[in-house]
Amino acid sequence: MRTRIQFTLVSAATLTLTLLFSPTSRTTFSSSVRAPQSNAYNVKTFGATGDGKMLDTAAINKTVDAAAAAGGGTVYFPAGNYLSVSIHLKSNIALYLDQGATIIAATTSNSAKYDPPEPNEWDKYQDFGHSHWHNSLIWGENLTNVSILGPGTIWGKGLVRGGNQSRTQQQNDALNAARATEPKQPFGYPNPRDAVEPGWANKSIALKLCRNVIIRDISILHGGHFAILATGVDNLTIDNVKIDTNRDGIDIDACKNVRVSNCTVNSPFDDGICPKSSFALGYARATENVTITNCQVSGYDEGTFTDGTFKRDYNRYSANSGPTGRIKFGTESNGGFKNITIDNCVFDYCRGLALESVDGALLEDVTISNITMRDIANCPIFLRLGSRMRGPAGAPVGALRRITLSNIIVYNAEPRYAAIISGIPGHDIEDVTLNNIRIYYKGGGTKQQAALEPPEKENDYPEPSMFGEIPAYGFFIRHVRGIEMNGVNVSYLKDDARAPFVIFGAKSVEFRNLKAQRSSDVPAFILKDVDDFSIRDSYPIGDVRLSKVKQQTVN
Repeated sequence: MRTRIQFTLVSAATLTLTLLFSPTSRTTFSSSVRAPQSNAYNVKTFGATGDGKMLDTAAINKTVDAAAAAGGGTVYFPAGNYLSVSIHLKSNIALYLDQGATIIAATTSNSAKYDPPEPNEWDKYQDFGHSHWHNSLIWGENLTNVSILGPGTIWGKGLVRGGNQSRTQQQNDALNAARATEPKQPFGYPNPRDAVEPGWANKSIALKLCRNVIIRDISILHGGHFAILATGVDNLTIDNVKIDTNRDGIDIDACKNVRVSNCTVNSPFDDGICPKSSFALGYARATENVTITNCQVSGYDEGTFTDGTFKRDYNRYSANSGPTGRIKFGTESNGGFKNITIDNCVFDYCRGLALESVDGALLEDVTISNITMRDIANCPIFLRLGSRMRGPAGAPVGALRRITLSNIIVYNAEPRYAAIISGIPGHDIEDVTLNNIRIYYKGGGTKQQAALEPPEKENDYPEPSMFGEIPAYGFFIRHVRGIEMNGVNVSYLKDDARAPFVIFGAKSVEFRNLKAQRSSDVPAFILKDVDDFSIRDSYPIGDVRLSKVKQQTVN
């Protein structure tokens, strides 16, 4: 007897596919719109139980092997709970998780062990999670034409977010006690506390050196260190994916030709959508030609995005913290970032935008537009060029240039940190344009904060809190050459004694149509070592043109 099920896959052209089950191991897909004939392989036919109790790994991998041996096909998961350890992707394979189908990451035990992490001689330049792919729930390497499709779910129930969770407390205590006698690593990696023990897994989906990959319409809950880690993957599409996780959401590392669209990522403990360019492949490779559009990032309590309660009980505001969940470039930045657009995105109860180049990379030709943010845990806009230089010796300090931000609205931003645009001495951020930016800060800054001069911290890990409290409430700009602001409006919800704008060590600074709330005894600008400064069409501030400023305020 045949059972007919209809489902829809949404892509650039919407294809309506009809799935016809046969009692044999193959299931034929027929398409009413341009889709070629293809074969589907039902994991239950190959022995999967889908009962959430028996380990289905062998049956799933057997199904993948059968599809690959036939030249490719779809590995079909009907409704059910599929308990598994490492699933091995192959070329020309699609995993299709039907409505009600969930792949559940098993908890490591004597009878359930994940693939061990593969060796990587370059693991001293980034942490353990970025350096290994095989210790994952689903992984693939050197593959072409791979898809992971929903509407089903991946639940990383048995995944760990860090090495300590793969060990007992006694083992962790012993490692911590031995820290003082360990050989010192230049960048702190590798180290035994960071490593995940063999047999455990810390990623839901990990892909290395693949091409033509689609991840669409799935949900990922509790994804481990990475819900999706793609390293050296070209022609990558991630669309309509919902992630509610305990660490990073989507990490795009050293990838080319990437489209991320219509995704929602809730990640209170780490970054939401994160382009990177690490040295994990053993060479510097740029992340380039990327679009991120129509996405939402947030930092609600883990699991409460999925259940619809959107709780905000997790709140660790301190000098360094707050819910994360943002879109960030970096920190791993050996290969660079080029030709990237981000548009039509929403940030809620998380950190703001961060563009960071600190390991010698070029970060250039980026446009970001049509962004709304609410309840931002630290600075809403963070551009940082630094010299951490976590990579092979000899690389020059990188560059951050040709950046355009436009049509951004921020409400209720954390008061300790202004928007920060900061290079380092001798290495300016270049050619930055901000158009139509509206930021409401919480306010409450003091005169003591207004007198601060943040340290440079050229070699430190990049994070807005690295500078401590900021002397401006609106924008702190330092070591920048060529910055233009048009239609920028900053204000506060509670009186603030700090100037809206503090600018140190900058050249070619131009403001037009500026609005900045302040009390009568607070200047609009504090300038120090600034060349070629101008402001116009910004009543009640008069038009000003200054060719060279040692130290001056502008009212």
